[in-house]
Amino acid sequence: MRRKLAANVPVLLFVLLLAVIWEAATSFLDIPHYIIPKLSDVFVSMWDNRELLGKHALTTLWEALLGLGISMAVGTLAAVWIDCSGLAKKTIYPLIVASQTIPIIVLSPIMVMWFGYEIWSKIAVVILFTFFSIAVNTADGFRSADPDIGALMQTMGAGKRELLFKWKIPSALPGFFTGLKLAAAFSIGGATLGEWLGGESGLGVYTKRASNMLRADAVFSGVLLLSAMGILLFLIVSWLEKAVLAYRNR
Repeated sequence: MRRKLAANVPVLLFVLLLAVIWEAATSFLDIPHYIIPKLSDVFVSMWDNRELLGKHALTTLWEALLGLGISMAVGTLAAVWIDCSGLAKKTIYPLIVASQTIPIIVLSPIMVMWFGYEIWSKIAVVILFTFFSIAVNTADGFRSADPDIGALMQTMGAGKRELLFKWKIPSALPGFFTGLKLAAAFSIGGATLGEWLGGESGLGVYTKRASNMLRADAVFSGVLLLSAMGILLFLIVSWLEKAVLAYRNR
């Protein structure tokens, strides 16, 4: 525990330094509060609106988790399909990569047109943000499996099921978690964008309304909370990765 705390000291000190610079710069440079508010004012706004922020944060978190869960399931299945089928590797994989050449912000309004302003339009945007990293990194993880181990298992009579669960999947887990960590961080942004395009609740709606009223302190409080949520999801996935891959250190 002490080693972990000591390892995080530089990060904490750097964040504290940024906070001091923010607070001091807005005061000394006399920056208007509607452009960049004092950090202390942001925290005051966050505390004063804690109940409203909590309600909107739960909505955004729920949308992000649902979209992330669907992306995880579909992306993993797509990676397995790409690895098992030569035709899918030549057709589906290039299409998944090519899909990222289209700006997601352009596709987001289409999701609203298709699914309306209900929660599913936000989930669809989250999937657009998160599916690619999970599918591609997991597929690359399958491809990185040591062929000598697979050949050895086949000589020992292993079937397709044993090869998948005892060779391919363990080899793909590091790539899967790499993609999942990226997706976890992106999911909050996807949910927020979906709320910006049309919604009644969520931190995206909260920050948009605050921006329209030129309440920079409320906008920054929403942004800080969104950032904290993204970091939290990333850390949770990192903890799961360490727990699942602990056997590698034995």
